[in-house]
Amino acid sequence: MLRTEVEGTRDICIYLRDAHVFVAEHPDEFFVDPSLTYRLDLPAQQVSPEPPPNVTIGELRTIDEADAVNAIYARNGMVVAPPGVLLQVASRPEVVHLVASLSTGRVVGTVTVVDHVALFNDPANGSSLWCLTVDPDAAPMGLGQALLGRLAAEMAARGRAFVDLSVLADNTGAIRLYERLGFRQVPELVVKRKNPINERLFRASPPAHYEQLNPYAKIVADEAMRRGIRVEVTDPQWGELKLTHGASVVHTRESLSELTSALAMARCDDKRVTRRVLSEAGLRVPRGITAGEEADNSEFLEQVGNVVVKPARGEQGRGITVGVHDPDTLRRAIAEARSHCPDVLIEEMVTGEDIRVLVIDHKVVAAAVRRPASVLGDGVHTIAQLIERQSRRRSAATGGESQIPLDGAT
Repeated sequence: MLRTEVEGTRDICIYLRDAHVFVAEHPDEFFVDPSLTYRLDLPAQQVSPEPPPNVTIGELRTIDEADAVNAIYARNGMVVAPPGVLLQVASRPEVVHLVASLSTGRVVGTVTVVDHVALFNDPANGSSLWCLTVDPDAAPMGLGQALLGRLAAEMAARGRAFVDLSVLADNTGAIRLYERLGFRQVPELVVKRKNPINERLFRASPPAHYEQLNPYAKIVADEAMRRGIRVEVTDPQWGELKLTHGASVVHTRESLSELTSALAMARCDDKRVTRRVLSEAGLRVPRGITAGEEADNSEFLEQVGNVVVKPARGEQGRGITVGVHDPDTLRRAIAEARSHCPDVLIEEMVTGEDIRVLVIDHKVVAAAVRRPASVLGDGVHTIAQLIERQSRRRSAATGGESQIPLDGAT
């Protein structure tokens, strides 16, 4: 059932026998929620169902009330639901969805209770409380307790033996309230699926020196922590990490791990070798030569018409000149490339889409179309100002790794 969870929602599994064994068998998908289960035995004499003055408590019935409930959920950082779904669920006989409203009609509190007997013929004759919350700006004092009292009275009238609730273990204020009202802790575990909504509940705290990592190393660290892999930052300036999962230990530098062979790294490090490997694999590559004598360079330019000049080794586009079509520009482009690497590659310029493909375990897992930076004139700022603004945005989004150079080519 948990695997059918819809994106953007959060399902909860409680009363699962041997929940710890289930999670141990599927550690990459599920986790034990860091919550406590509390139980109120019914009837509950110490919880009064009387609401505060000028407050009415009744069942959820209208779309406007459902919208108001969602607004309260959002203010309290809870997951919202389509209003129609809230109304549909509230109409079911096994569910009681209560709302508290001021005399002005404003909804200021809500709670849902599930009747276990009506839902699955519970032999323990129980019920459970969910999503108790109040408007932080407008709810009168004691409203949460009144909602608890009302739902306890509803379930007691149905003959239920108890009402359970789940509360995060660090919510000490709520726990104190529940204990004061007669709730007692019971040994029931809650299981949830590892999804973006629940991430803060199962993801480990960032390791020491995490904030000093560059964006590429952070991506690896973040994904490892989401998967329950222990991360240790061994050299933040170099982007080096130690990843531990059980008995397995892997060291990485950004996306490069010790599992990558030295030969594979060398093939990727030199674009001339990369061209050969791709060509031998049957992929089309642009015509190209290693820059040599000026006459040979000019002859190749004349043959292909338009070229790209790049250092044979390097990254981030440093030293690359695109769209070279005359000998003078070619000489300057080669000199610029040699300032980054003594070996220079001259390649035929080919028009088309620039696509970056990510392959893992011989399977394509992602792809992105890469397009050059561009700015649109607004009649107010100069092109240089617009480029600087766009470059600041890129730099902020990539931790300073990506910027638009203001040079002759730009």
